[in-house]
Amino acid sequence: MKIFRKIRVKNALGLHARPATVIVKMLQTTKSVVSFTYRKETVNARSIMSVLMLAATKNSLIAITVEGDDAQQTMDKLVELFDKQFGE
Repeated sequence: MKIFRKIRVKNALGLHARPATVIVKMLQTTKSVVSFTYRKETVNARSIMSVLMLAATKNSLIAITVEGDDAQQTMDKLVELFDKQFGE
């Protein structure tokens, strides 16, 4: 199963070190392949450095692609993280 969705970065500081760490830790419990695309650059969402290299600021629109057996559950968790602004 492959799922695609665009989501807006809502937290004030964008995807800095703390949100990147939260994303990577959450993805450690999933089996799906997850990638983020921002400004025509696609990165592996399991890599903190790759997520940070996107330099996505507040209100940036990120395209999330999730592929695997648990794709829907993984996408739901990611959407929740973005919606709750990574607990900030």
